[in-house]
Amino acid sequence: MPDIVLHHYPASPYAEKIRAILGFKNLKWKSVIIPPVMPKPDVVALTGGYRRTPVLQIGADVYCDSGLIARAIEGHAPSPTLFAYGDTLAMEAITSFAEAVLFNTAVPIAFTPATVKVFFPDATPEFLDTFRADRVAMRKGGTARRGPVNECRATVLHFLPKIESQFRDGRPFVLGATPCLADFGLYHTLWPVWRAPGVKAMLNPFPKTYLYMDRMAALGHGRPTEITSGKALEIAKASRPADLGYGLAIELEGIKLGDTVEVLPVDYAFDPVKGELLTASADEIVVRRTDPRAGTLQVHFPRFGYEVRKAA
Repeated sequence: MPDIVLHHYPASPYAEKIRAILGFKNLKWKSVIIPPVMPKPDVVALTGGYRRTPVLQIGADVYCDSGLIARAIEGHAPSPTLFAYGDTLAMEAITSFAEAVLFNTAVPIAFTPATVKVFFPDATPEFLDTFRADRVAMRKGGTARRGPVNECRATVLHFLPKIESQFRDGRPFVLGATPCLADFGLYHTLWPVWRAPGVKAMLNPFPKTYLYMDRMAALGHGRPTEITSGKALEIAKASRPADLGYGLAIELEGIKLGDTVEVLPVDYAFDPVKGELLTASADEIVVRRTDPRAGTLQVHFPRFGYEVRKAA
């Protein structure tokens, strides 16, 4: 079976979610450090335009969005499972809430001019200006609002007592005695707050949550080996995409399998990926595309949170 290759950078909270899952499963994996900002030519060679971090590569199959990436890793290495309590609405609701609401309030608190060097210790003032401009461009026209820092702090303080209550009666993780997917969704949204000195003090009145973050971080990152992005492209080009074994076309408004389509997020970072539609189930979208450096690839997206449209 091909190796797992994770394309990421250290400061990315969503990448930390996946690194922690790899640690929970104690997996060997290949690490490709990518630029935090555009341009990302080697990432785009794999994805066709998708620019969010992280991206998972298994041979010539490329997985976008941390939600689908987590499930791809589960399929690759199902033990220990991310679904110890089942694939339930409760787990999905906690994960979605953490990533849609908490993430957009925690990040502005942690990534301030006073704390950003914690995440980018070698950054120059010029890079930080570029980083801010890149994020403004990525979120232009998006639907996920980020308020001023004081508003964000108040929101996090509103939800911290509710998070604390999840660990009642000595429960070590969100739903029970072992981590599940909801834990990794919650952990990475609080991870920037937990990492930033001064900001971390917000957790002091919530000792169970504080210790929970320590427990999650102690899972580690598995067993990574760093490779170059060029090597990752070589791996892709030398591989054959996996046999999907199916081709579903659900709720496509006249689009058919085999059509050339564009896939893009519905909330922000509207960078479309163009390719031949192989499947569009209720869970997953897969397109096939070819790149001169990466070869023939299958690019996977979750159906939830993404749009399929006929290419112009």
